[in-house]
Amino acid sequence: MSARVPFSNLPGRHERHFLRKLNNPLFAEPITDYSDEDLLEVQRLDNDELLNYLTDLRALVQRAITLNPNEESQVILDLKADLDQSYEKACTLADDQRGNKEAISQLLEVIMKTVRASAGNDTLAQQQLEDELLARTTHFHLLEHPIVADILDPGTRIQPQELVAALLSESGEGLAAALEIFDAAQLQQIIAEAEKLLGGMDQPPQEAQSRFRQIEDCLAGLTPSP
Repeated sequence: MSARVPFSNLPGRHERHFLRKLNNPLFAEPITDYSDEDLLEVQRLDNDELLNYLTDLRALVQRAITLNPNEESQVILDLKADLDQSYEKACTLADDQRGNKEAISQLLEVIMKTVRASAGNDTLAQQQLEDELLARTTHFHLLEHPIVADILDPGTRIQPQELVAALLSESGEGLAAALEIFDAAQLQQIIAEAEKLLGGMDQPPQEAQSRFRQIEDCLAGLTPSP
């Protein structure tokens, strides 16, 4: 019998979701049997996305390095937004993206310096820029957890009906990061759906029950005591 196609060391979003569902009873339609062709297909999708991304990133970097010294503010803001989106996309991709993410971060830093300089002595504008920097830093930190990047991805592979199963399948650290992107009302909905899911199983996985308690504790921390 020939060896099966190996899983990727650093999978992209398609293969990650494939692995998430593999032999996982938390999903309504788990992947319990698959062919080499099935795995190769999700790896191909990830590879195609990576190649397209690298082409787009080169064009984006070219835009950044050819900015005029006195460029219109809207052009700079549009570029900043595109760089933010490029960083988010990098977090969903296969292979090691640290170099690309570092390059994007450096370009954003240069652009932010330009924006801060244009704000001059406007205290309110400067404070808003500091708040934006803090929010971006926090956001980028959360995106280092693949589950966060996969949930926030505009083309996410995690279908709405799969969200709870995906969360309950996470490591404690990954789940802690993911829970930061939900508000109290959303967490209440997640808990209600998780209760229904686990309650309908004869033997809910022990790890999933631990993750469920983690979600409950997170909500308790957001809910004021009576």
